[in-house]
Amino acid sequence: MKSFIKQISKIALLAVFVLLPSAASAQDARLRFEKLNGLETKARDVVEVNIEGKLLDLARRVMTKSKDADAQKVSQAIKDLKGIYVRVYNFENENEYNPSDVEEIRNQLTAPGWEKLANVRSKKNNQKVDVYTMFTGDVMSGLAVVVSESKSIALVNVIGPIDIDLLMELSGKMNIPKIDIDTNK
Repeated sequence: MKSFIKQISKIALLAVFVLLPSAASAQDARLRFEKLNGLETKARDVVEVNIEGKLLDLARRVMTKSKDADAQKVSQAIKDLKGIYVRVYNFENENEYNPSDVEEIRNQLTAPGWEKLANVRSKKNNQKVDVYTMFTGDVMSGLAVVVSESKSIALVNVIGPIDIDLLMELSGKMNIPKIDIDTNK
């Protein structure tokens, strides 16, 4: 289970650093997790992360004041980010949640603007992984990752633009996964 949470943490961190700059409003990329609120009473472990507003501003200010050049770059890269939302539910036994609850989240990702970037299906643990991006025009303005298994659910929703060039500079540093992207123009 620790490796699962570690994977989700890496996905969440990667999600933060994948968004491209956008001048358009990114609030349309916010997923509605309310349907999952009832899972808290059934789950063995629950993780809820909401980083937005003043907390996101505080993180940017702290990184900006750091003497570490990479931390300052992270601050610059997330300067226009609107929010990061993570939900993880781990259950003691299989089938303790209704799969239709997770499908409702996936259905939100069929709305105009969302595009499926990747999906993985595995019969082991009934695992489903979906990665979606939202574009406003030609610019990515949101990212969503939905992971469900027989005993766990994990969701990541990142809203707002980020500078892809800074992402490339930070790749492989500060626990940010190394990303190999062909940068030929």
